[in-house]
Amino acid sequence: MSVQNNGAVKDLTVGEPARLILYFTLPLLAGNVFQQLFGFVDTLIVGRFLGVEALAAVGCTGPMMFLMLGFVGGATSGFSICTGQRFGAKDFDGVRKSAAICIALSLASSLVLTIVGVIFCRELLIAMDTPEEILDGAHSFISIIYGGIGMFFFLQMLTNLIRALGDSKMPTVIQATTLVINILLEPVAIIWLGLGIPGSAAATIVALTIGNILCLVYIKKRVPYLHVRREDFSFDKEFFIEHMKIGFPMGFQSSIVAIGAIVVQIALNGLGSVAVASFAAAHRVDGIAIMPMMSFGVAMAAYTAQNYGAKKFGRIVDGVKKCVLMSCSFSVLVAAFNIYCGDVIIELFVGAEEVQVIEYGRLFLIITGLAYWALALLFIFRFTLQGLGQSFVPTLAGVTELLMRIAAAIFLVDKLGYLGACLAAPMAWIGGLIPLAVSFFFTAKKLR
Repeated sequence: MSVQNNGAVKDLTVGEPARLILYFTLPLLAGNVFQQLFGFVDTLIVGRFLGVEALAAVGCTGPMMFLMLGFVGGATSGFSICTGQRFGAKDFDGVRKSAAICIALSLASSLVLTIVGVIFCRELLIAMDTPEEILDGAHSFISIIYGGIGMFFFLQMLTNLIRALGDSKMPTVIQATTLVINILLEPVAIIWLGLGIPGSAAATIVALTIGNILCLVYIKKRVPYLHVRREDFSFDKEFFIEHMKIGFPMGFQSSIVAIGAIVVQIALNGLGSVAVASFAAAHRVDGIAIMPMMSFGVAMAAYTAQNYGAKKFGRIVDGVKKCVLMSCSFSVLVAAFNIYCGDVIIELFVGAEEVQVIEYGRLFLIITGLAYWALALLFIFRFTLQGLGQSFVPTLAGVTELLMRIAAAIFLVDKLGYLGACLAAPMAWIGGLIPLAVSFFFTAKKLR
């Protein structure tokens, strides 16, 4: 079976590394931005049509969404690394078997997360010291999101499988289509049907369901490598464990970081609804701003996995060097935009009359923007190590990020207030970068 003659898959083991990485990253960047725009649109529509209190209600669930969806994104990315390694080795039977394992693990994981999330989400909101006036609204939103976690899981799994084969364009098209559907459905649900905050969440789940259907149709028509057969589901213990050893640590690593965000949110909730709303709006903007850095990192995972499977180790080190230059350059440009235009963007969420919300939001964007260079390096080193099948140090880096966020919540928020909450992310990025940089330094020597 020829790689070049099947769909839009791309062999990342041949060609100039910088060109391959950049061309793979650009559609991936667009896709990640569209994914972040889901939250952006939710927050924007709720804030503009339902008010600051509703904005705070949806915004305070951000860390809880990160807790679950971070695991979903990390785990599915990890599962698909095995798929990319098999594709790089030209083991196409292994690609189908890997896809079958990804489906089985995603199904089992989504069932567990749905049950646990729906049952315990209100208790977690209470444990986070969510203000009483926004508790019911926050619960109505997050319970529906958790109830539809399977749609998130399978859309992430399917798009990651497609990317593992070198196609970053079609997942972007599918995510863009899903976002447009979400944008059209949300005003209908919130305003015309009068469903309020629950309508925002329900519209998102419906849009994701349609996105899954589009993915399946595309795979059936254009990606024969992922045409899983019944015999591909035969149990292979070693191969099964290989997926879990990469996927679950990547998922838990993202959840560990989310726990730190929850601790910061708890401290932030004590500062009142204005601080919560400001942080929520600024965090949505920040979530889109960091997408260039994250996209370069994800591209390195696919690039590394294929070249590792093909045993072209020198290309991996060369690719990292060129990716660092490109990603750090993007980080400077994005930071400059946030610093100089952040107040204008925050104003979109709440209107010009909410002066304090805008000032707080701009402060957050300035502080995080100054540390984007560290985040760029963190993503590259983390995803490269994961593309090599390593999980211990990336998980250790996640624990370090957790500890730094907890330290900020305990010591800085109490003394510095909102400023202390803003410092949590930069502290976490720099703390997590240190073990990743050291590990990659020694790994690069071995690869050479």
